[in-house]
Amino acid sequence: MPGHHHTTGAPHPAEHRVLDPATGAAVATVPATTEDQVDAAVRTAAAAQRGWAAAAPADRARLLRRFAAVVDGHIEELARLEVREAGHTIGNARWEAGNVRDLLDYAAGGVERLTGAQIPAPGGIDVTFLEPLGVVGVIAPWNFPMPIAAWGSAPALAAGNAVLLKPAETTPLTALRLAELALEAGLPEGLFQVLPGAGPVTGDALVTHPGVAKIVFTGSTAVGTSIMAKCATAVKRVTLELGGKSPNIVFADADLERAAAAAPMSFLDNAGQDCCARTRILVQRDVYDRFLALLEPAIAAVTVGDPADEATDMGPLISAAHRERVRSYVPDDAPALRGGAPEGPGFWYPPTVLTGLAPDAPAATEEVFGPVAAVLPFTDEEDAVRLANATPYGLSGSLWTRDVGRALRVSRAVAAGNLSVNSHSSVRYWTPFGGYKRSGIGRELGPGALAAFTETKNVFISTED
Repeated sequence: MPGHHHTTGAPHPAEHRVLDPATGAAVATVPATTEDQVDAAVRTAAAAQRGWAAAAPADRARLLRRFAAVVDGHIEELARLEVREAGHTIGNARWEAGNVRDLLDYAAGGVERLTGAQIPAPGGIDVTFLEPLGVVGVIAPWNFPMPIAAWGSAPALAAGNAVLLKPAETTPLTALRLAELALEAGLPEGLFQVLPGAGPVTGDALVTHPGVAKIVFTGSTAVGTSIMAKCATAVKRVTLELGGKSPNIVFADADLERAAAAAPMSFLDNAGQDCCARTRILVQRDVYDRFLALLEPAIAAVTVGDPADEATDMGPLISAAHRERVRSYVPDDAPALRGGAPEGPGFWYPPTVLTGLAPDAPAATEEVFGPVAAVLPFTDEEDAVRLANATPYGLSGSLWTRDVGRALRVSRAVAAGNLSVNSHSSVRYWTPFGGYKRSGIGRELGPGALAAFTETKNVFISTED
């Protein structure tokens, strides 16, 4: 598979076992990329990138569209692979594979529109060029392995770069398959390589390699901080999409039935393993009891079970270790609304809404990354904004109100990169995505995605005699 460069006589690198989160059973073993193999991959990628950048923009766009078409022909296969390695519900997994396709198509449309500017200057002409960076390292997380891999890779390729993708060690299978499909579509050998392996070995080698011009990382704030520090020594470009603790603000004038019906999947989608999960439900005190009464049956109605079943709303957590971490946030005696979850093998945890927490309790302030939310009351608009901003994160959030003025005031006042009014939608490939504060640096997706993988070169041409 692309990304593996085995040297004759070299010891076989360590392997990672991939487990099915719904059963705990091993479904594959994948070789881990060594530091030497990362170095070889960077050299191969650099050579491929020079040819790619020199190709006519129309040819690059055509190949990316062909890559999208090949992905489209393998949607079901990729989705089933995602169910098996990540425990995603089959409906979500199909959406994710479709998102890869759509993003490749969208990025292909930008190849021939990556224009510079002509700036008025006395005595000559001044023009700018957006030039590719070279080799880009994309480090993707385990919670949305396919789409987030494409968020970095598709625009980077479209802007004329080569991409080295390191998937999370628990979820490498869809990434490896995408690399095969890229070759099948006709992308040049070495241009898009997948390097499975552990963060401290493979990831670190990618981050510190002098031949890698930029790192795109999605994951925890702690790891993102460490990557940023390592990139700083080489003044290496970074885009970081890190943690979140997003509020779901429900005002008394909202359509409470709709707000309560929408609340469960705003933090239970992907079993809560989502940096945009609305895990702090802030409810105006006047309607707090009414909202909880509406929320309880909505939580109980969530179907948790076999992710391959079309009727399932929520699947398992990614691993046994992660389940223990999630459990550690929920006090044994905490008052809560709880849903059901399967018994037996697999990494299951029930939907849980904690109702009696102090605003500074860990489950109310830290990223749990599981199917656990806290409900907190607020008094007025000012108090809602104060509570919403009382966190080091600022990735996403929602507010529910019928008052358009309030919707705009509160949206402008909440320090977060992606806000939704009467909706929980955060991610669209055609709009920018990213966070304030410790939720990250830079933006992915949207009309500016390609430009984030370029350097601006300014050229002045004198016309004086």
